[in-house]
Amino acid sequence: MKDLDTDREAVLARFNRLIQELLRGETKRHSFRPWEIELLLDIEECDLRNVNRRELLRRYQRAVQKQLEAGATRPMKLSEYLAQRRRGSRRRSAEPGGLPAAANDEAPGA
Repeated sequence: MKDLDTDREAVLARFNRLIQELLRGETKRHSFRPWEIELLLDIEECDLRNVNRRELLRRYQRAVQKQLEAGATRPMKLSEYLAQRRRGSRRRSAEPGGLPAAANDEAPGA
């Protein structure tokens, strides 16, 4: 079990380093683990030009940290994180009281 914990810690450290490099906009290393390359390709495919990239990457980083602390052995991809967020926002808007304020302000009997 200790080896698994150590492996998780190493994965988390490498993941955090990768995200920090992306946030800085520079990578100073030349070797990556296969899962890091998968994450980089996935991040590139997500096309983050039209969103607040830095804030999104920070939120993604926090989500992966929680995921690894909960027992996962590899970080989820950014596309998986974004899909979870979309599902969560759809679920919240479908719940009673989850409608936008304008929709809840209709006159009774309208």
